[in-house]
Amino acid sequence: MPSNENRVIAHRFRGFLPVVVDVETGGFNKDTDALLEIGAVILGVEQDGRVVPRESLCTHVQPFAGANIEQAALEVNGIKVDNPLRMALAEREALDRIFRPIRRAVSECGCRRAILVGHNAHFDLGFMNAAIARTNYKRSPFHPFSVFDTVTLAGAALGQTVLARALEAADLPYDANEAHSALYDAERTADLFCLLVNRFSAAFGRKQDED
Repeated sequence: MPSNENRVIAHRFRGFLPVVVDVETGGFNKDTDALLEIGAVILGVEQDGRVVPRESLCTHVQPFAGANIEQAALEVNGIKVDNPLRMALAEREALDRIFRPIRRAVSECGCRRAILVGHNAHFDLGFMNAAIARTNYKRSPFHPFSVFDTVTLAGAALGQTVLARALEAADLPYDANEAHSALYDAERTADLFCLLVNRFSAAFGRKQDED
């Protein structure tokens, strides 16, 4: 049974568990370009109601057969596809490594399913959904099309839509040398999402008190 503390996040997000995801890819086309790395951060809630990062997950992914990989993409993300130290997994195994702990957290929190949080979230969800379809993966924990997008949230709250600038505006750390690692970007996006949600919750709570 989920604890009372865990149930708070299920109530806060209407039965969904927010999980921040960032993917690194071989290009922009989800159907033709390789999925190369997945980073994810499962969120939780403290006793005072603050949403916080709980568990970080990451895996490198082997390009699927016939996948396109643009050199320009590799120059941005710094991935060396043939490097054996990547210890990359086939797509289905990589999905399972990320999804199993997410499914467990969904159950522990009394949620119906996970909802993907991302910076330009539909890009990340699109690549995830394409890999799910290619591998005929039947137990994805994520809602198939709904997301929380920190581009929209940061644009509305901070006047910034670029992740690095939004983090700077929020007084959160960002190291450009670490950027474009799926795990690093997922963790920074999680920090941004939590800050914005917690600020909104605090402001909304004060407004309720005034009413």
